[in-house]
Parts: sequence; structure tokens; C-alpha cells
Amino acid sequence: MSLRNFEEVIRDASGGNSKVQKGEYLSSGLYPIIDQGQEFIGGFTNDPSNLVKGEGPWIVFGDHTRALKFVDFPFCLGADGVKVLQLLRPLEADLKYVCHFLQFANIPSAGYSRHYKFLKRLQILLPPLDEQKRIAAILDKADQLRQKRRQAIALLDSLTQSIFLEMFGALTRKIRLEEVCARITDGTHQAPNWSVDGVPFLFVSNIRNQNISFETNKYVSGEEYLRLTKNCPIEAGDVLYTAVGSYGNAAVVPPGKTFVFQRHIAHIKPYVERINPVFLARALESDTVRQQADRVARGVAQKTVTLASLREFEIPLPKIEDQKLFERRISKVRLLAMGNQSDHLDNLFSALQHRAFSGQL
Repeated sequence: MSLRNFEEVIRDASGGNSKVQKGEYLSSGLYPIIDQGQEFIGGFTNDPSNLVKGEGPWIVFGDHTRALKFVDFPFCLGADGVKVLQLLRPLEADLKYVCHFLQFANIPSAGYSRHYKFLKRLQILLPPLDEQKRIAAILDKADQLRQKRRQAIALLDSLTQSIFLEMFGALTRKIRLEEVCARITDGTHQAPNWSVDGVPFLFVSNIRNQNISFETNKYVSGEEYLRLTKNCPIEAGDVLYTAVGSYGNAAVVPPGKTFVFQRHIAHIKPYVERINPVFLARALESDTVRQQADRVARGVAQKTVTLASLREFEIPLPKIEDQKLFERRISKVRLLAMGNQSDHLDNLFSALQHRAFSGQL
């Protein structure tokens, strides 16, 4: 087992490839477009001249987003800020193993700046090639289970949308968000003092499908957690709303969870006697509220919904009894679909990664 500098293992194969601009993406087509977004495939094109040159496999790295994607089929590059990476010496390393290693590595967040410079500073742990392939196969299997869970959550999301529309689609009574909330602020603006483990630090990408994922590679100590949250504690029943980049996703803070999050996430404390947190999170993702977010989002590189705009959002306000009925209905659906494995697979995958790259798997 050896440690190799990143540039002794990986070469930058980005040069000479055309990039498809966002406005040219198709919803379907002959060739998938891989970009730096969180979705694996960003769109499609029918133009073969955009295909990435050479033979795969490849790793696609989002220079701004830190997204890492293993690609083993012909594809086209999307927009800017994307690096195409390949093995420098294919007989010495397995690219899928390297991709898993990079996903596990602690790549610092520099906002919307470039991050490839951090990759180049990494050292990659390389056991014998057969061992790399064995580790990659185990992590692949665990990741497939996670993806199936996420697909189930996505189906659940569609169903809860339907229930919301059935119950409240014809409701005309609206109220400004700030009128039913004790506080609307955002995550920490202070530079955290990082720790190797401890309290999870979450990002916009951790909030999707009405769910908060606690899978992260960034942590702070318990003392740092108290410092960062002393002005506004994070409590069960609070609602988080992504306000920068992938804006418009909402989720309720579950009981028994300790974490902190970046300032790109809005922190909403509802008056629970007037508005049910589960109802509020779904209302914030409804089509009518999403349209309001689209109208007020500002910026070019990363669209932003300001706190001032968020406070002015008009949301439906049915009777509190009906809101609670909505929560009961979708809770039954969630229990039926997910059982008790909400965070189990994410925790298992993180544990497997730790064991794999500390020589214990």
C-alpha cells in the first residue's frame, strides 16, 4: 500500500473538448451531457461533435461544486467549470476506486471559486490493484442501495405533492411567510473551526426531497457547534430552505439531530400554533411558491433568494386542523415507503468509506 501525489495518479484530460452551454440542453436526445450539477446527467444533445475525445472511463469533477462523477460511456461536457480526469498509468490504479477515494477526501469549500487546486494537493492511498477493485466493488454495491432509497424518496415526493394539491390546490387564502414565523434567518456566517469528526456541517446539497441528509465530510467540535448556534439554536420543527444555487428545497428538522449548516440555507422558525412545519415545508416547494422564488432569484453564477424576498412569499394558510391532517397522511405514506431505514444506508456507506480508506475493509 502506498501514498501517491494526485498528479502521479491522475491526468487532466479536459483540453480540446467542446462544452454544451446550458441554454442548448435538450430534455432528451442521443448523447447525455455531464456537467457540474448535482444530478448525474444534466441534459442531452444530438450533436456528436460535442462528444468527449478518447476512450473512457473518466471522472468528471465540478470545479465550482466539487461534484465527482464516474463516467464509463460516451458523453458530452456541459457548460464551464468542469474537469475531465483520467488515469496517468492505468495499470497501477483503478479509476472507480480513485473516484470513491476522492469522494471521501476532505475537499475544502471555497464557495463558487475553483476547487481543482485542492484536488491536486491530495495524496491518494493505493493498495494493490486487486484490492482497489475489491474495495470499489463493495462501495459500488452500497452506493446502489443508497440510490434505490433516493429513488423511493423521489417517488414519495411526487405522491406527497399530489396529496398537497388534492387538499389545498383550490385554497385562495394566502398570508406572508413572515406573519406565521417567529424568525427567518440563515446559517452561520462565521468561518467554522473544522474538526476531523464531531457535529456534521451541512450544505445546500444536503436538503432534497423534503429530507435532510446528514452525510457530509465536514465537521465541527461540540464547542464550535455551541458557538455557531448560540444566537439561533437549531431545533426540531424548524424548517430549512435552500436559498442559493439549487434554491427552493425545504425540509423539517427532525428530533434528536445535532448539526450546523452554511449561510446559503435559510432557517425558519414557524409559529406552530398557526402553521404546521411539515405543511410549511411542502408549501414552500409548491408550484405557486416556486414561481415566486423564480421571479425574485437574483445572480448569474448562483441564483439567490434573499431573506427579504423569502419573508414576503405568499403561502396558503388552511385551518391548522387540516394542516395536521396533511402531516398525518404523508407520514403514513413515508412510513410505508421507507420503513425505519431513513439514514441507515447513508451511515453504512460513510462507515464503509472510512474503513476502506483506513485499511480496515
